[in-house]
Amino acid sequence: MGTKDKLIARFLKRPKDFTFDEMVRLFGIFGFTLGEKGATSGSRIEFYNAERGLSYGLHRPHPGSIIKSYVMKQVLEYLTNNKLLEE
Repeated sequence: MGTKDKLIARFLKRPKDFTFDEMVRLFGIFGFTLGEKGATSGSRIEFYNAERGLSYGLHRPHPGSIIKSYVMKQVLEYLTNNKLLEE
């Protein structure tokens, strides 16, 4: 099992310590790039996949880097609904 598969498997378990950096890498596996929403966007960021015409926005966690469980669930639903990931 490669590192990409390991990261996907870890995400599917929805661990309580999944970090923002891991989320960036996860979206990167599916061809998304990280885009900032501008100087006045605060912690809002957006992942873009130009090839598929998809985007997903979320808030960068702060003060720590741990992704909240409800965000993990929303991302899982998004990836599944767009046929990027199978549960």
